[in-house]
Amino acid sequence: MSIKKVVIAAAGQGTRMLHLSKDKPKHLIEVNGRPFLAYVLDSLVLSGYTDVTLVVGYKKELMEDFKNNYIPPKKIDFKINFINQIEVLGPKEKIYGTACPLMCVKDDIKEQFLFICGDNLFSVNDLTAMDIDDDFNYVAGLINEHPENYGVLLGEGEYLDRIVEKPKEFVGNLINAGLYKFTPEVFDKLPLIEKSLRGEYEITDVISLLAKDKKVKIRRIQDYWKDFGKPEDVEMLSKFLKNEDNPRG
Repeated sequence: MSIKKVVIAAAGQGTRMLHLSKDKPKHLIEVNGRPFLAYVLDSLVLSGYTDVTLVVGYKKELMEDFKNNYIPPKKIDFKINFINQIEVLGPKEKIYGTACPLMCVKDDIKEQFLFICGDNLFSVNDLTAMDIDDDFNYVAGLINEHPENYGVLLGEGEYLDRIVEKPKEFVGNLINAGLYKFTPEVFDKLPLIEKSLRGEYEITDVISLLAKDKKVKIRRIQDYWKDFGKPEDVEMLSKFLKNEDNPRG
C-alpha cells in the first residue's frame, strides 16, 4: 500500500433525496441502522487507506458527531480531518461545483491521493486497485446501459482522451464512475478551468486538461458502483448490504 490519503466530497445537502435530507446531509441518511458514509469509510479502511479528509459544508456539526461515533471495522491508526467548503470558498451561491473540494485541499496535500464522492460506494477490491504508485492520474470507468445519463470516457488504449458529458448521441458506454487517483499535478490545472454552461466548476474539466497532456489513464471497475442519490436508493442499498459479501451491512 503506497497511497494513504483520501479526499471525500461531502459538502452538499443532497436535494434529490427530498425529505430524507431535510435535516441532515444525504451522506448521513441511515441504511440498515448506520449512516451511509459509515459504509464508505469501512471500505476505505479495509482497502488500507488511513488518512481521510472530509470536505463538508451543509450541517457540518452533524458530520462532527458522525466522526466522533464512527468505529472502523478493524483496529488501525485511522485519521479523519475536516475542511469546511463554505468557510474556504463561500456559500454555494458564490461558487459551486464538483471541482470545489479540490480547491479546498490544494494547499494541504502534497502527495498522491484518492478522490471520491461521499454518496458513492465501491468495493474493497476496486478501491485497492486504485492504489497505483506512478506519475499518472486515474479515472475509474464502468460499462453502463444508459451512458446518455453520465459522463462517457473516450480513450486510446489505457489513456483517457476526453470525457463527453451526457452525450445526446451514442459515443461509447464506458462511463465515469467518480472514483479518481490524483497526483499533486491536478492542482496545477485548477486555475485554468472556467465555469461550465451550468455555472459550475467541474472536476471533469480539470481531468480533461490533464488528459490533453496524456497524464490520465482509465482503470475499469471490476465489482460495483452504488450511487446514493435518490430516496429509492435506500431500499436498494439495504438489500445489497445484507449480502454475505458485506458483513457490516
